[in-house]
Amino acid sequence: MRNTHFSLSNLQGEDSFIFDMQTISRMEILILDALNWRMRSVTPFSFVHFFISLFHLKDPPLTQALKDRATQIIFQAHNEMKLLKFKPSIIAASALLVASHELFPLQFPSYKCSISSCECVNREKLEKCFNAVQEMVEMEWSESILDTVSSTRTPLSVLDRHCTKSSSASETTSISASALPEKRDTKRRKRIDYYSNCK
Repeated sequence: MRNTHFSLSNLQGEDSFIFDMQTISRMEILILDALNWRMRSVTPFSFVHFFISLFHLKDPPLTQALKDRATQIIFQAHNEMKLLKFKPSIIAASALLVASHELFPLQFPSYKCSISSCECVNREKLEKCFNAVQEMVEMEWSESILDTVSSTRTPLSVLDRHCTKSSSASETTSISASALPEKRDTKRRKRIDYYSNCK
C-alpha cells in the first residue's frame, strides 16, 4: 500500500506472466471491493485519544499517565475472551474508565458522565464491558499478590520448593480471601452506583 515507487517490471516474473497496468488496476479494485475498502483494522487504540479529549485534562503528565494505564489495560484485554463481543470503541472507553478509577478516583464520576453522555456510546454495553475489564484487572491484581507472596522464601531443595508452593498458596489464598472481599465490596458498591450520577 505504501510503496509508491515501483515499476511494472517488478511484477513481471521470470515465467511467461505479463501484466499490464490496466490488469493490475482491475485486480486492485477487485481486492478493495472484496474488503469493502476497509484497508486498516480498527482497534481500541484508535479511540483512546478521542475519549481522553472528553475529560478536558489540563495537565499533560496526568493525561499521559491515564493514557499509559489505559494502554496497559487494553493490551491485557487482548487475551480476554469475554471482551471479544464488545466493539473496540467500548473497550477503549472501559479501559479509560478503569484507569481513571484507579488514578483519579475523585474525578471518576465526572469522567464517567463525560463518556456516558457521548451519543456514540451504548451505555448498557459500556457498563457490561466496564465490569468485565474491572474483573480482569482485579484478577491480575490478586495474581500479582500470589506471585509476590510465593517469591518471598527461597526453597532449599525440590521437596522444600513443593512445600513452599503449597504453604504459600494457602497463605496467599487466606490473604486474598481477607483482602479481596473488602475491595470487591467497594467495587460492587461503585458498580451499583455506576450510572446514578448521570441520571
